[in-house]
Amino acid sequence: MRYLLSTLLLLPILCVAQGTNSLTLNQAEILWQQHSRELRLAQAAVSAAAAEVRTAGQRQNPDVSLNALSISPSTGYAAGAWKDKKMDTQLRLDQLIERGGKRDLRVKGAEARLDAARFDADDAARQQLGLLRYAYYNLLLTQEKQKLARETADLYSKSAAAGKLRQKAGDIAPVDLSRLQIDQARADSDARQAQTELEQAQVELAYLIGQEADARQLRAADGWPVLEEKALEQAPLEQRPDLEAARRRQTAAEAERDLARARKSRDVTVGVQLERNTQNEPTNSFGFGVSMPLFVWHEYEGEIARAEADFDVARLQYEQQQAQALGQVAQARNALLSARDRNKRLENGLLADAERVAKAAEFAYSKGAMGLMDLLDARRTSRQIQIEAASARADYAKALSDWQLQAEFRKLK
Repeated sequence: MRYLLSTLLLLPILCVAQGTNSLTLNQAEILWQQHSRELRLAQAAVSAAAAEVRTAGQRQNPDVSLNALSISPSTGYAAGAWKDKKMDTQLRLDQLIERGGKRDLRVKGAEARLDAARFDADDAARQQLGLLRYAYYNLLLTQEKQKLARETADLYSKSAAAGKLRQKAGDIAPVDLSRLQIDQARADSDARQAQTELEQAQVELAYLIGQEADARQLRAADGWPVLEEKALEQAPLEQRPDLEAARRRQTAAEAERDLARARKSRDVTVGVQLERNTQNEPTNSFGFGVSMPLFVWHEYEGEIARAEADFDVARLQYEQQQAQALGQVAQARNALLSARDRNKRLENGLLADAERVAKAAEFAYSKGAMGLMDLLDARRTSRQIQIEAASARADYAKALSDWQLQAEFRKLK
C-alpha cells in the first residue's frame, strides 16, 4: 500500500494512540491512512486501470472451426466405423493480424489512463487529508469552546448562588438576582450546545479514521500550528497531482485518436485448413486463405471525428484545470496571510485586553465599586473575544493546511 512505509515507521506511536482516547494529528493521519474508505476506493480504481493495461496488450485469440461437408443422405449414415462415413470434414484455424500499430496504441492509451488513475488517487488522498485536518481542527475548536462554555456556566452558577445569599441579606435587589439567573440559564444552554457541537466533531473525525465505535472518547491532543515563513514557499504548479492526471488523460485521448485513425489500416485474417474427402477414395488436402474488410460503406469517419472531439475536450480540460489551480493557489495564500494577521491581532491585543477588563470587573464588583450590569457586560465581552480567538486559531490552522496542500504538492507516500 502507498502508505506502508510511513505506517511502519510510526507504528510504535500508533500502538500508543490506539490505547488512549487522545490523538495527535500525526496519529490521526496514520489511522486515516489505514482505514480511509475513500483511499481504498481510489486504489481500487488504480487496480482496475492496471487490468485495462493488461487487456490492451493482449493479442487476438485465434478461431478454430470443424465442419462436415458433402454428407450423402443414402450412404452417409450406413453402419460401420466413423472413417467409413460418406462425408467430407474440414479443420480450420484463423488468426486476425492487426495492422497500423493498433495494439501499441491501445497499450499507450491504457498506460496513460493508469498513470492518470494513480495521480487521481494521489489527489484524492490530498483532498481527504485536507478533510481530515479540518475535522481534527474542528474537534480541537469545539473542545476549547466546550471548555469556555463550561467555565462560564460554572461562573454564573456560583454568581447566582452567591446572589441568592446576598439578596436574602439585602445587598442586591431581586431584579439583579433575576438577571444573574437569566444569564445562568443562557450559559447552561450554551454549554449544552457546545457539548452537541463537540459530539458532532467527534463523529466526523471518527468516520475518517475508522473509529466510529469510539467516537465519543476521541480527543484532540495537539496544540494549534505555528506558521514558518518557509511554508509560504511555493512548489512548481506542474507537480499538482490533479494537473498530472489531466495531462495523462490528454495523452490517453491522443492515443485513442491515433487508434481511431489506425482503423483505416485494414486488418488481415490468415487461415489454414486440413480437409479429408471420403466421397470416393479417401484423401487428405491442405489449404490456406487470407481475408480483409472492404471499405465500401464507410472508412470509420464517425469514430475518427468522435476521437478528435474527445482529444480536444481533454486538452481544454487540462487548460481549464491549470487556470483553476492558479486561482486556488493564490486564494489559499491570501486566506493564510489574512488568517495569520487576524490571529496575531487577537492573540497580542484584544484577547489580553478583554481578560484584564474581565478580571478588573470581577474585582470591582466584589468590592461594590461596579454595578451588576457592567459586570455582566464585561463577562459577555470577555467570552465573545475568547470564542473569537479560538475560532481565529482554527481558521488559521485550516488556512495553513489548505496552503500546504495547494502549494507544496508533496506526493503522499
